Amino acid sequence: MSTRRSFFHKVGGLLAGAWMARAATAGSNGPVESTPPPAGNAGHAAVVTPDGRTLPYRLKDGVKEFHLVAEEVDHEFAPGLRGRCWGYNGSTPGPTIEAVEGDRVRILVTNHLPEYTSIHWHGVLLPNGMDGVGGLTQPHIRPGETYAYEFTLRQHGTCMYHPHADEMVQLAAGMMGMFIIHPKAAAPAVDRDFAILLHAWAMHPGTSRPDPAVMTDFDLWTYNGKVFPATAPLVVRTGERVRVRIGNLSMHDHPIHLHGFLFEVTGTGAGPIPAAARWPDVTVNVPVGATRDIEFLADAPGDWPLHCHKSHHTMNQMAHDIPNPLGVDQSGVEDRVRKILPGYMAMGETGMAEHSAHLNMAAGGSGEHAQHMHGGMQGPPNTIPMMMGAGPFGPIEMGGMFTVVKVRDGIASYEDPGWYRHPDGTVARRIA
Repeated sequence: MSTRRSFFHKVGGLLAGAWMARAATAGSNGPVESTPPPAGNAGHAAVVTPDGRTLPYRLKDGVKEFHLVAEEVDHEFAPGLRGRCWGYNGSTPGPTIEAVEGDRVRILVTNHLPEYTSIHWHGVLLPNGMDGVGGLTQPHIRPGETYAYEFTLRQHGTCMYHPHADEMVQLAAGMMGMFIIHPKAAAPAVDRDFAILLHAWAMHPGTSRPDPAVMTDFDLWTYNGKVFPATAPLVVRTGERVRVRIGNLSMHDHPIHLHGFLFEVTGTGAGPIPAAARWPDVTVNVPVGATRDIEFLADAPGDWPLHCHKSHHTMNQMAHDIPNPLGVDQSGVEDRVRKILPGYMAMGETGMAEHSAHLNMAAGGSGEHAQHMHGGMQGPPNTIPMMMGAGPFGPIEMGGMFTVVKVRDGIASYEDPGWYRHPDGTVARRIA
């Protein structure tokens, strides 16, 4: 059995601090004049960061100059759950940096946090003094200071950025981003190129700040800072070749599984894998601190899940220390406890689905006419259910690292097309 009290944990005070002034233009790259980012080579699409954006730059004396502002951000994981996180340019993760092999880049980093920071360019080949390890390769960036990192890009592939200063707090609070380096020479093209950064959070029910003291017992698992059903779909036209770049700066490995397609693992943090060494799969494990690129031909229309295959990574906020009530008749105990704790609900005798959101189907059971009903246990403020999402046929009952690859015939844009309309006779049906 479980009471609401079991959902609360002590919140570490390590993130306490005053709200600092935002950049001159909050949520952008600050005061620099920006130009569009590169699309890589001819025939290569610019990277799409679902629920995110690419960081603009300005060309200054032949150098591509970017500006990152480290600051506290008011972040929405999903409707009903907001956090006071730390990030860059008004978001967590920060904006994706895109450049081209051979570019000279200058990245200005302004610190609006209440403590010092630095930035490490994870996987990028550069001079030692630009590596961004506070105290080892550079002084720390103090509050209010701006530092310049400048180097020439000598590689291409999927990299990342994050602090190397008070990492336990700053990574736990959301300070990270993707760094994509396009090849200078011609390379096989893809039509759609996505970037997804994985992270784990301890956002205890009823609280609003990530807890950096948690090492493994996390309760939120995000794609680009969002949990399902708030994760943006990956929209693709039938017949397109798709690349998904996946980076992991969480504290867990994540086996990312794609339904409906066989993909090839085409890249790691060290860059593209030679064609003869690539391997086909349907699940790719992304270790901590690593990136993996996968590519596939989107030749099957439909709504295809892309999710972590660790089951508790596709759930949202929940305590992990409740007793196992499966198969236990708690009706008598529930009545007695409710006299002391109004609203108490016994959990899980027949499984946890009884506490998820429910769908009340209209006459005929058509998903198109489903009405969402908020069922299950009422949680504390600023808390979302562990299983969410209403699909065309009923509850999807997922959270966390889950999204949908939406493949459609002949679409004119990449806006969300809604749920897939299955051709007659192609949906599993009840026969008994």
